[in-house]
Amino acid sequence: MSKYTDSAKDLLEHVGGSDNISVVTHCATRMRFVLKDPKQADVKKVEEIDIVKGTFTQAGQFQVIIGNEVSTFYNEFSKVSGVGDTASKDDAKVAAKQNMNVLQRMIAHLADIFTPLIPALVVGGLILGFRNVIGEIKMIDDGTKTLVEISQFWAGVHAFLWLIGEAIFHFLPVGITWAISRKMGTTQILGIVLGITLVSPQLLNAYGVAGAQEIPVWDFGFAQVQMIGYQAQVIPAILAGFVLAYLELGLRKVIPNVISMIFVPFFALIPAVLIAHVVLGPIGWTIGSWISDVVYTGLTSAFGWLFAAVFGFAYAPLVITGLHHMSNAIDLQLMSEFGGTNLWPMIALSNIAQGSAVVAMIFLNRKDEKEQQVSVPAAISCYLGVTEPAMFGINLKYLFPFLAAMIGSAVAAVISVASGVMANSIGVGGIPGILSIQVQDMLTFAIAMLVAIVIPFLLTIVLSKTKMGVNAYQRLGKVRS
Repeated sequence: MSKYTDSAKDLLEHVGGSDNISVVTHCATRMRFVLKDPKQADVKKVEEIDIVKGTFTQAGQFQVIIGNEVSTFYNEFSKVSGVGDTASKDDAKVAAKQNMNVLQRMIAHLADIFTPLIPALVVGGLILGFRNVIGEIKMIDDGTKTLVEISQFWAGVHAFLWLIGEAIFHFLPVGITWAISRKMGTTQILGIVLGITLVSPQLLNAYGVAGAQEIPVWDFGFAQVQMIGYQAQVIPAILAGFVLAYLELGLRKVIPNVISMIFVPFFALIPAVLIAHVVLGPIGWTIGSWISDVVYTGLTSAFGWLFAAVFGFAYAPLVITGLHHMSNAIDLQLMSEFGGTNLWPMIALSNIAQGSAVVAMIFLNRKDEKEQQVSVPAAISCYLGVTEPAMFGINLKYLFPFLAAMIGSAVAAVISVASGVMANSIGVGGIPGILSIQVQDMLTFAIAMLVAIVIPFLLTIVLSKTKMGVNAYQRLGKVRS
Protein backbone atom coordinates (compact mmCIF):
# COMPACT_ATOMS: atom_id res chain seq x y z
CA MET A 1 0.00 0.00 0.00
CA SER A 2 1.31 3.44 -0.97
CA LYS A 3 1.62 6.18 1.64
CA TYR A 4 -0.88 8.13 -0.48
CA THR A 5 -3.54 5.40 -0.65
CA ASP A 6 -5.66 6.63 2.26
CA SER A 7 -5.48 10.24 1.14
CA ALA A 8 -6.41 9.20 -2.41
CA LYS A 9 -9.44 7.30 -1.13
CA ASP A 10 -10.52 10.29 0.97
CA LEU A 11 -10.20 12.63 -1.98
CA LEU A 12 -12.17 10.27 -4.20
CA GLU A 13 -14.96 10.12 -1.64
CA HIS A 14 -15.12 13.89 -1.11
CA VAL A 15 -15.26 14.77 -4.82
CA GLY A 16 -18.32 12.56 -5.20
CA GLY A 17 -16.76 9.24 -6.19
CA SER A 18 -15.64 7.86 -9.53
CA ASP A 19 -19.08 8.30 -11.07
CA ASN A 20 -18.88 12.05 -10.53
CA ILE A 21 -15.50 12.41 -12.26
CA SER A 22 -15.66 13.16 -15.95
CA VAL A 23 -11.92 13.76 -16.31
CA VAL A 24 -8.98 14.09 -13.92
CA THR A 25 -5.46 15.12 -14.78
CA HIS A 26 -2.66 17.07 -13.13
CA CYS A 27 -0.11 19.83 -13.73
CA ALA A 28 3.07 20.68 -11.80
CA THR A 29 1.34 21.05 -8.41
CA ARG A 30 -2.41 20.53 -8.87
CA MET A 31 -4.95 17.80 -9.49
CA ARG A 32 -7.45 19.08 -12.07
CA PHE A 33 -10.97 17.63 -12.00
CA VAL A 34 -13.81 18.09 -14.45
CA LEU A 35 -16.78 16.98 -12.32
CA LYS A 36 -20.16 15.99 -13.68
CA ASP A 37 -21.82 17.68 -10.70
CA PRO A 38 -19.47 20.14 -8.97
CA LYS A 39 -21.94 20.53 -6.10
CA GLN A 40 -21.17 16.98 -4.95
CA ALA A 41 -17.61 18.01 -4.07
CA ASP A 42 -17.28 18.71 -0.35
CA VAL A 43 -14.64 21.45 -0.49
CA LYS A 44 -14.24 21.71 3.28
CA LYS A 45 -13.55 18.01 3.71
CA VAL A 46 -11.23 17.94 0.70
CA GLU A 47 -9.15 20.73 2.27
CA GLU A 48 -8.96 18.78 5.55
CA ILE A 49 -7.03 15.95 3.84
CA ASP A 50 -3.41 16.04 5.04
CA ILE A 51 -1.77 16.19 1.63
CA VAL A 52 -4.12 18.88 0.27
CA LYS A 53 -2.77 22.45 0.41
CA GLY A 54 -5.97 24.10 -0.82
CA THR A 55 -8.59 24.13 -3.58
CA PHE A 56 -10.12 26.51 -6.10
CA THR A 57 -12.35 26.36 -9.17
CA GLN A 58 -11.30 27.93 -12.45
CA ALA A 59 -12.83 27.75 -15.93
CA GLY A 60 -14.82 24.60 -15.26
CA GLN A 61 -12.09 22.73 -13.38
CA PHE A 62 -12.06 21.89 -9.68
CA GLN A 63 -8.37 22.15 -8.82
CA VAL A 64 -6.81 20.57 -5.73
CA ILE A 65 -3.37 21.83 -4.66
CA ILE A 66 -1.13 18.88 -3.78
CA GLY A 67 2.40 20.24 -4.23
CA ASN A 68 5.54 18.80 -5.81
CA GLU A 69 4.48 15.20 -5.12
CA VAL A 70 1.36 15.57 -7.28
CA SER A 71 2.49 13.16 -10.02
CA THR A 72 3.02 10.31 -7.55
CA PHE A 73 -0.25 11.09 -5.80
CA TYR A 74 -2.06 11.25 -9.15
CA ASN A 75 -0.83 7.76 -10.06
CA GLU A 76 -2.16 6.40 -6.76
CA PHE A 77 -5.46 8.26 -7.19
CA SER A 78 -5.84 6.77 -10.67
CA LYS A 79 -5.41 3.27 -9.25
CA VAL A 80 -7.91 3.89 -6.47
CA SER A 81 -10.51 5.62 -8.63
CA GLY A 82 -10.05 3.79 -11.91
CA VAL A 83 -10.16 7.20 -13.62
CA GLY A 84 -7.41 9.06 -15.43
CA ASP A 85 -5.09 8.49 -18.36
CA THR A 86 -3.00 10.53 -20.77
CA ALA A 87 -5.92 11.00 -23.12
CA SER A 88 -7.84 12.64 -20.30
CA LYS A 89 -5.65 15.73 -20.46
CA ASP A 90 -7.07 16.75 -23.80
CA ASP A 91 -10.60 16.02 -22.59
CA ALA A 92 -10.02 18.18 -19.52
CA LYS A 93 -8.78 21.08 -21.61
CA VAL A 94 -11.75 20.84 -23.96
CA ALA A 95 -14.18 20.77 -21.05
CA ALA A 96 -12.48 23.69 -19.34
CA LYS A 97 -12.25 25.83 -22.47
CA GLN A 98 -16.00 25.69 -22.97
CA ASN A 99 -16.23 28.22 -20.13
CA MET A 100 -13.37 30.45 -21.34
CA ASN A 101 -13.52 33.72 -23.22
CA VAL A 102 -11.18 34.51 -26.13
CA LEU A 103 -8.42 35.95 -23.91
CA GLN A 104 -8.56 32.97 -21.54
CA ARG A 105 -8.31 30.57 -24.48
CA MET A 106 -5.27 32.39 -25.81
CA ILE A 107 -3.59 32.25 -22.40
CA ALA A 108 -4.47 28.55 -22.12
CA HIS A 109 -2.78 27.94 -25.48
CA LEU A 110 0.36 29.73 -24.29
CA ALA A 111 0.33 27.69 -21.09
CA ASP A 112 0.02 24.45 -23.07
CA ILE A 113 3.02 25.47 -25.18
CA PHE A 114 5.39 26.68 -22.48
CA THR A 115 4.54 24.42 -19.53
CA PRO A 116 6.31 21.36 -21.04
CA LEU A 117 9.36 23.57 -21.70
CA ILE A 118 9.69 24.95 -18.17
CA PRO A 119 11.99 22.17 -16.80
CA ALA A 120 14.47 22.81 -19.61
CA LEU A 121 14.24 26.59 -19.20
CA VAL A 122 14.87 26.30 -15.46
CA VAL A 123 17.89 24.03 -16.05
CA GLY A 124 19.16 26.48 -18.64
CA GLY A 125 18.75 29.36 -16.22
CA LEU A 126 20.72 27.54 -13.54
CA ILE A 127 23.46 26.67 -16.02
CA LEU A 128 23.81 30.26 -17.18
CA GLY A 129 23.79 31.35 -13.55
CA PHE A 130 26.58 28.93 -12.64
CA ARG A 131 28.58 30.09 -15.67
CA ASN A 132 28.05 33.60 -14.30
CA VAL A 133 29.59 32.65 -10.99
CA ILE A 134 32.68 30.93 -12.35
CA GLY A 135 33.22 33.08 -15.43
CA GLU A 136 32.21 36.60 -14.45
CA ILE A 137 32.66 37.08 -10.69
CA LYS A 138 36.25 38.09 -9.84
CA MET A 139 36.66 36.25 -6.54
CA ILE A 140 40.32 35.11 -6.75
CA ASP A 141 43.57 37.02 -6.11
CA ASP A 142 41.97 39.86 -4.18
CA GLY A 143 39.06 40.13 -6.58
CA THR A 144 41.09 40.48 -9.77
CA LYS A 145 40.48 37.11 -11.44
CA THR A 146 37.67 34.63 -12.03
CA LEU A 147 37.80 30.89 -11.49
CA VAL A 148 37.86 30.41 -15.26
CA GLU A 149 40.95 32.61 -15.57
CA ILE A 150 43.02 30.69 -13.02
CA SER A 151 41.85 27.10 -13.57
CA GLN A 152 41.79 25.06 -16.74
CA PHE A 153 39.30 22.71 -15.10
CA TRP A 154 36.78 25.50 -14.48
CA ALA A 155 37.47 26.93 -17.93
CA GLY A 156 36.57 23.53 -19.36
CA VAL A 157 33.40 23.35 -17.23
CA HIS A 158 32.45 26.85 -18.37
CA ALA A 159 32.84 25.90 -22.04
CA PHE A 160 31.13 22.53 -21.66
CA LEU A 161 28.05 23.95 -19.92
CA TRP A 162 27.43 26.27 -22.84
CA LEU A 163 26.73 23.14 -24.92
CA ILE A 164 23.58 22.65 -22.83
CA GLY A 165 22.78 26.35 -22.48
CA GLU A 166 22.95 26.88 -26.23
CA ALA A 167 20.79 23.79 -26.85
CA ILE A 168 18.08 25.15 -24.54
CA PHE A 169 17.99 28.82 -25.47
CA HIS A 170 19.38 29.19 -29.00
CA PHE A 171 17.50 26.12 -30.24
CA LEU A 172 14.34 26.99 -28.32
CA PRO A 173 12.21 27.07 -31.53
CA VAL A 174 12.60 23.28 -31.76
CA GLY A 175 11.02 22.90 -28.33
CA ILE A 176 8.23 25.33 -29.19
CA THR A 177 7.23 23.65 -32.45
CA TRP A 178 7.38 20.25 -30.74
CA ALA A 179 5.18 21.50 -27.89
CA ILE A 180 2.62 22.86 -30.37
CA SER A 181 2.45 19.59 -32.29
CA ARG A 182 2.06 17.75 -28.99
CA LYS A 183 -0.70 20.10 -27.87
CA MET A 184 -2.56 19.91 -31.21
CA GLY A 185 -2.32 16.14 -31.41
CA THR A 186 -0.34 16.17 -34.65
CA THR A 187 2.86 14.32 -35.59
CA GLN A 188 5.47 15.42 -33.06
CA ILE A 189 8.52 14.49 -35.13
CA LEU A 190 7.29 16.84 -37.87
CA GLY A 191 7.13 19.61 -35.29
CA ILE A 192 10.71 18.84 -34.29
CA VAL A 193 11.87 18.86 -37.92
CA LEU A 194 10.13 22.19 -38.52
CA GLY A 195 11.89 23.65 -35.49
CA ILE A 196 15.25 22.41 -36.72
CA THR A 197 14.70 24.12 -40.09
CA LEU A 198 14.35 27.41 -38.19
CA VAL A 199 17.75 27.06 -36.48
CA SER A 200 19.71 24.98 -39.00
CA PRO A 201 23.50 25.66 -39.25
CA GLN A 202 22.87 26.26 -42.98
CA LEU A 203 21.18 29.54 -42.05
CA LEU A 204 22.75 32.81 -41.03
CA ASN A 205 22.57 32.89 -37.22
CA ALA A 206 19.96 35.34 -35.95
CA TYR A 207 22.56 36.95 -33.72
CA GLY A 208 24.77 37.72 -36.72
CA VAL A 209 22.18 39.32 -38.99
CA ALA A 210 22.78 42.91 -37.84
CA GLY A 211 26.52 42.76 -38.57
CA ALA A 212 26.38 40.61 -41.70
CA GLN A 213 27.84 42.17 -44.84
CA GLU A 214 25.94 39.78 -47.06
CA ILE A 215 22.95 37.58 -46.26
CA PRO A 216 22.85 34.25 -48.18
CA VAL A 217 19.71 33.47 -50.15
CA TRP A 218 17.83 30.64 -51.79
CA ASP A 219 17.57 31.67 -55.42
CA PHE A 220 14.51 30.24 -57.17
CA GLY A 221 15.12 32.23 -60.35
CA PHE A 222 11.92 34.27 -60.10
CA ALA A 223 12.42 35.04 -56.39
CA GLN A 224 15.02 34.99 -53.66
CA VAL A 225 14.47 34.07 -50.00
CA GLN A 226 16.94 35.13 -47.33
CA MET A 227 18.52 32.25 -45.40
CA ILE A 228 18.10 33.69 -41.90
CA GLY A 229 17.89 31.57 -38.77
CA TYR A 230 15.52 32.24 -35.89
CA GLN A 231 17.65 31.15 -32.94
CA ALA A 232 15.96 31.99 -29.61
CA GLN A 233 13.01 33.57 -31.44
CA VAL A 234 9.65 32.79 -29.88
CA ILE A 235 6.90 34.24 -32.06
CA PRO A 236 8.19 32.97 -35.45
CA ALA A 237 8.33 29.47 -33.95
CA ILE A 238 4.80 29.75 -32.50
CA LEU A 239 3.34 30.95 -35.81
CA ALA A 240 5.16 28.28 -37.82
CA GLY A 241 4.17 25.54 -35.38
CA PHE A 242 0.47 26.35 -35.64
CA VAL A 243 0.62 26.55 -39.45
CA LEU A 244 2.12 23.06 -39.59
CA ALA A 245 -0.43 21.71 -37.11
CA TYR A 246 -3.45 23.12 -38.95
CA LEU A 247 -2.09 22.01 -42.32
CA GLU A 248 -1.71 18.46 -41.02
CA LEU A 249 -5.14 18.43 -39.40
CA GLY A 250 -6.74 19.77 -42.58
CA LEU A 251 -4.97 17.29 -44.83
CA ARG A 252 -6.02 14.36 -42.64
CA LYS A 253 -9.64 15.22 -43.42
CA VAL A 254 -9.24 15.12 -47.20
CA ILE A 255 -6.53 12.53 -47.85
CA PRO A 256 -7.64 8.85 -47.61
CA ASN A 257 -6.18 6.88 -44.72
CA VAL A 258 -4.51 4.33 -47.00
CA ILE A 259 -2.11 6.96 -48.37
CA SER A 260 -2.15 9.49 -45.53
CA MET A 261 1.13 8.25 -44.03
CA ILE A 262 2.94 9.33 -47.19
CA PHE A 263 1.14 12.42 -48.38
CA VAL A 264 0.03 14.14 -45.16
CA PRO A 265 3.59 14.66 -43.80
CA PHE A 266 4.87 15.66 -47.25
CA PHE A 267 2.20 18.22 -48.05
CA ALA A 268 2.15 19.56 -44.49
CA LEU A 269 5.87 19.95 -43.75
CA ILE A 270 7.21 21.42 -47.01
CA PRO A 271 4.63 24.24 -47.27
CA ALA A 272 4.98 24.95 -43.54
CA VAL A 273 8.75 25.36 -43.83
CA LEU A 274 8.40 27.56 -46.91
CA ILE A 275 5.72 29.76 -45.30
CA ALA A 276 7.80 29.98 -42.13
CA HIS A 277 10.83 31.40 -43.97
CA VAL A 278 9.04 33.54 -46.55
CA VAL A 279 6.20 35.03 -44.50
CA LEU A 280 5.91 34.06 -40.84
CA GLY A 281 9.58 34.36 -39.86
CA PRO A 282 9.97 38.02 -40.85
CA ILE A 283 6.51 38.93 -39.51
CA GLY A 284 7.07 37.07 -36.24
CA TRP A 285 10.50 38.64 -35.80
CA THR A 286 8.98 42.10 -36.28
CA ILE A 287 6.15 41.43 -33.81
CA GLY A 288 8.53 39.97 -31.26
CA SER A 289 10.90 42.91 -31.57
CA TRP A 290 8.00 45.33 -31.16
CA ILE A 291 6.75 43.59 -28.00
CA SER A 292 10.19 43.38 -26.43
CA ASP A 293 10.93 47.02 -27.34
CA VAL A 294 7.70 48.20 -25.72
CA VAL A 295 8.32 46.23 -22.50
CA TYR A 296 11.99 47.12 -22.29
CA THR A 297 11.39 50.79 -23.05
CA GLY A 298 8.58 50.93 -20.51
CA LEU A 299 10.73 49.39 -17.79
CA THR A 300 13.72 51.63 -18.52
CA SER A 301 11.75 54.86 -18.99
CA ALA A 302 11.16 57.58 -16.41
CA PHE A 303 7.92 55.79 -15.50
CA GLY A 304 9.55 52.37 -15.19
CA TRP A 305 9.08 52.48 -11.42
CA LEU A 306 5.32 52.78 -11.91
CA PHE A 307 5.20 49.83 -14.29
CA ALA A 308 7.31 47.87 -11.82
CA ALA A 309 5.03 48.73 -8.90
CA VAL A 310 1.92 47.66 -10.82
CA PHE A 311 3.49 44.46 -12.15
CA GLY A 312 5.00 43.53 -8.79
CA PHE A 313 1.68 44.09 -7.05
CA ALA A 314 -0.44 42.33 -9.66
CA TYR A 315 1.75 39.35 -10.60
CA ALA A 316 0.44 37.03 -7.87
CA PRO A 317 -3.22 37.61 -8.88
CA LEU A 318 -2.16 36.97 -12.48
CA VAL A 319 -0.95 33.53 -11.38
CA ILE A 320 -4.45 32.77 -10.13
CA THR A 321 -5.97 33.63 -13.51
CA GLY A 322 -3.23 31.93 -15.54
CA LEU A 323 -2.33 35.18 -17.30
CA HIS A 324 1.22 34.91 -15.94
CA HIS A 325 2.05 32.43 -18.71
CA MET A 326 2.33 35.36 -21.12
CA SER A 327 5.44 36.50 -19.26
CA ASN A 328 7.39 33.42 -20.40
CA ALA A 329 7.12 34.43 -24.05
CA ILE A 330 8.00 38.06 -23.26
CA ASP A 331 11.01 37.06 -21.14
CA LEU A 332 12.38 34.84 -23.87
CA GLN A 333 11.86 37.55 -26.46
CA LEU A 334 13.66 40.10 -24.27
CA MET A 335 16.55 37.66 -23.89
CA SER A 336 16.92 37.29 -27.64
CA GLU A 337 16.70 41.03 -28.31
CA PHE A 338 18.62 42.53 -25.39
CA GLY A 339 20.78 39.72 -24.06
CA GLY A 340 18.76 39.50 -20.85
CA THR A 341 15.40 40.26 -19.25
CA ASN A 342 14.44 42.92 -16.73
CA LEU A 343 10.97 41.40 -16.34
CA TRP A 344 11.86 38.03 -14.86
CA PRO A 345 13.62 39.39 -11.73
CA MET A 346 10.27 40.86 -10.64
CA ILE A 347 8.65 37.45 -10.98
CA ALA A 348 11.28 35.86 -8.75
CA LEU A 349 10.77 38.63 -6.19
CA SER A 350 7.00 38.08 -6.20
CA ASN A 351 7.52 34.39 -5.46
CA ILE A 352 9.90 35.22 -2.62
CA ALA A 353 7.37 37.69 -1.19
CA GLN A 354 4.61 35.06 -1.17
CA GLY A 355 6.94 32.63 0.61
CA SER A 356 7.86 35.27 3.20
CA ALA A 357 4.21 35.90 4.00
CA VAL A 358 3.85 32.17 4.64
CA VAL A 359 6.88 32.27 6.95
CA ALA A 360 5.08 34.97 8.92
CA MET A 361 2.01 32.72 9.14
CA ILE A 362 4.26 29.91 10.39
CA PHE A 363 5.40 32.26 13.15
CA LEU A 364 1.86 33.38 13.98
CA ASN A 365 0.51 29.82 14.02
CA ARG A 366 3.60 28.22 15.55
CA LYS A 367 1.50 26.25 18.07
CA ASP A 368 -0.83 24.85 15.43
CA GLU A 369 0.86 21.58 14.38
CA LYS A 370 -1.63 20.80 11.64
CA GLU A 371 -1.15 24.22 10.08
CA GLN A 372 2.63 23.73 10.22
CA GLN A 373 2.33 20.55 8.18
CA VAL A 374 0.92 22.61 5.33
CA SER A 375 2.71 25.92 5.73
CA VAL A 376 6.32 24.76 6.22
CA PRO A 377 6.53 22.71 2.99
CA ALA A 378 4.59 25.47 1.20
CA ALA A 379 7.12 28.12 2.28
CA ILE A 380 10.08 25.98 1.21
CA SER A 381 8.44 25.23 -2.14
CA CYS A 382 7.69 28.91 -2.65
CA TYR A 383 11.26 29.97 -1.97
CA LEU A 384 12.28 27.43 -4.61
CA GLY A 385 9.91 28.92 -7.18
CA VAL A 386 6.67 26.89 -6.89
CA THR A 387 4.07 29.25 -5.42
CA GLU A 388 0.74 27.43 -5.70
CA PRO A 389 0.90 25.53 -2.36
CA ALA A 390 1.76 28.77 -0.54
CA MET A 391 -0.76 30.95 -2.34
CA PHE A 392 -3.73 28.63 -2.37
CA GLY A 393 -2.95 26.68 0.77
CA ILE A 394 -2.17 29.61 3.09
CA ASN A 395 -2.12 33.15 1.74
CA LEU A 396 -5.41 33.22 -0.15
CA LYS A 397 -7.13 31.29 2.61
CA TYR A 398 -6.36 34.05 5.13
CA LEU A 399 -6.16 36.83 2.50
CA PHE A 400 -4.18 39.33 4.60
CA PRO A 401 -0.82 37.55 4.03
CA PHE A 402 -1.59 37.53 0.30
CA LEU A 403 -2.06 41.31 0.37
CA ALA A 404 1.11 41.74 2.45
CA ALA A 405 3.07 39.71 -0.10
CA MET A 406 1.69 41.77 -2.99
CA ILE A 407 2.78 45.01 -1.31
CA GLY A 408 6.24 43.65 -0.52
CA SER A 409 6.57 42.39 -4.09
CA ALA A 410 5.68 45.82 -5.46
CA VAL A 411 8.32 47.58 -3.35
CA ALA A 412 10.98 45.02 -4.28
CA ALA A 413 10.05 45.29 -7.98
CA VAL A 414 10.50 49.06 -7.89
CA ILE A 415 13.98 48.64 -6.41
CA SER A 416 14.87 46.05 -9.06
CA VAL A 417 13.67 48.08 -12.04
CA ALA A 418 14.92 51.43 -10.75
CA SER A 419 18.37 49.87 -10.36
CA GLY A 420 18.31 48.37 -13.86
CA VAL A 421 18.58 44.75 -12.69
CA MET A 422 18.79 42.29 -15.60
CA ALA A 423 18.64 38.51 -15.62
CA ASN A 424 20.56 36.49 -18.18
CA SER A 425 17.67 34.09 -18.45
CA ILE A 426 14.64 32.55 -16.85
CA GLY A 427 15.70 30.52 -13.82
CA VAL A 428 14.37 29.15 -10.56
CA GLY A 429 11.73 31.70 -9.58
CA GLY A 430 12.72 32.04 -5.94
CA ILE A 431 15.82 32.61 -3.83
CA PRO A 432 18.11 30.55 -6.14
CA GLY A 433 16.99 32.94 -8.89
CA ILE A 434 19.87 35.24 -7.95
CA LEU A 435 22.13 32.88 -9.93
CA SER A 436 20.36 33.98 -13.12
CA ILE A 437 20.98 37.68 -12.46
CA GLN A 438 23.78 39.40 -14.37
CA VAL A 439 26.86 39.69 -12.19
CA GLN A 440 26.92 43.47 -11.95
CA ASP A 441 23.31 43.44 -10.68
CA MET A 442 23.57 40.64 -8.11
CA LEU A 443 24.13 42.93 -5.10
CA THR A 444 21.18 45.15 -5.98
CA PHE A 445 18.98 42.13 -6.57
CA ALA A 446 20.06 40.72 -3.19
CA ILE A 447 18.84 43.97 -1.58
CA ALA A 448 15.51 43.65 -3.44
CA MET A 449 15.30 40.03 -2.25
CA LEU A 450 15.82 41.18 1.34
CA VAL A 451 12.99 43.69 0.91
CA ALA A 452 10.78 40.92 -0.53
CA ILE A 453 11.49 38.87 2.60
CA VAL A 454 11.25 41.51 5.31
CA ILE A 455 8.27 43.64 4.22
CA PRO A 456 5.79 40.76 3.64
CA PHE A 457 6.88 39.13 6.91
CA LEU A 458 6.44 42.27 9.02
CA LEU A 459 3.31 43.44 7.19
CA THR A 460 1.64 40.03 7.62
CA ILE A 461 2.20 40.21 11.37
CA VAL A 462 0.87 43.79 11.49
CA LEU A 463 -2.21 42.96 9.41
CA SER A 464 -2.93 39.90 11.58
CA LYS A 465 -3.64 42.29 14.45
CA THR A 466 -6.07 44.40 12.42
CA LYS A 467 -9.72 43.76 11.68
CA MET A 468 -8.72 42.04 8.45
CA GLY A 469 -6.62 39.48 10.30
CA VAL A 470 -9.09 38.93 13.13
CA ASN A 471 -11.93 38.40 10.65
CA ALA A 472 -9.83 35.87 8.73
CA TYR A 473 -9.28 33.74 11.84
CA GLN A 474 -12.93 34.00 12.82
CA ARG A 475 -14.05 33.06 9.33
CA LEU A 476 -11.88 29.95 9.43
CA GLY A 477 -12.95 29.09 12.97
CA LYS A 478 -9.40 29.43 14.32
CA VAL A 479 -8.20 31.02 17.55
CA ARG A 480 -4.63 32.20 17.39
CA SER A 481 -2.58 31.56 20.51
